[in-house]
Amino acid sequence: MDIEELRTFVEVAVAGGVSPAARRLGVSKSIVSRRLARLEAELGVQLLARNTRGAMLTEAGATLRDHAARACAEIDLAKEAILPADDLRGRLRVSVPLSFGPTHFAPVLAKMAKRHPRLHIHTVYSDRFVDLIAEGFDCAIRLGYLQDSSLLARRVGPIHGALVASPDYIEAHGAPETLQQLLAHEAVMQGTESWRLMDGEQVVSVHPRGRFKADNGTALVAAALAGLGIAMLPDGLIHEHVASGALVPVLLRHPPAPAGIYVVRPPGQHPFGKVRVLTELLIECFEHVPRIVEPGT
Repeated sequence: MDIEELRTFVEVAVAGGVSPAARRLGVSKSIVSRRLARLEAELGVQLLARNTRGAMLTEAGATLRDHAARACAEIDLAKEAILPADDLRGRLRVSVPLSFGPTHFAPVLAKMAKRHPRLHIHTVYSDRFVDLIAEGFDCAIRLGYLQDSSLLARRVGPIHGALVASPDYIEAHGAPETLQQLLAHEAVMQGTESWRLMDGEQVVSVHPRGRFKADNGTALVAAALAGLGIAMLPDGLIHEHVASGALVPVLLRHPPAPAGIYVVRPPGQHPFGKVRVLTELLIECFEHVPRIVEPGT
């Protein structure tokens, strides 16, 4: 049984169709179809029921999928065990936030690719929290506060931030001085999230309200600059605007609670070497990131 045929079947099962699997594998649809046909012919069973909307697993396919995924993972681990530690091969599929991703994390991934010429790095930039297991990612870089989940996480650096507003907004609405006053202000935010702020040594959660929402940090910066409300944003997106006076830190007695940069991966006993190497590179770059926007700036 050919391992590439098994890998292809797993990708089709996870992606839900030949076309998305072909994109993820970086091959043509015809190659994917031929591999599937050979695997089904060898096993003598139909693994996928194809229709206009994609491909659904048959009962036999559902049984094979889990075994095939484990077999592929074990073979990858075996390859790593016999190869030199610095000889990374295969594919690393990473989910990276669109905010910060192209500017802060892309150079790290490029450095990794240059050091390991046999490694194929596929990066997806999106502020959406992808399902690592269902969508076939080796790991993801995530920012902020991690939600409880079965994923394994490693903190690689801090994220500093501030509550900011434009001078025009402050002139029109004033600046909040207490957490209660903050709730009366317009907020620009990602959705219905709570903001975790410091009250002395304690972390408290507040639930701001606002009419402008976006799933991307750069869009929230634009809204704050336009005077649409108060935003809680990381230093890396706002420090130039604070330095120029276009944004002003507010509610300095209650700064955002410490947050972090994390590498998360699906649960498993042994992390792949390529994920370990990426994690180490990120720690080198971000473990000691200084605060840029100082409280009271």
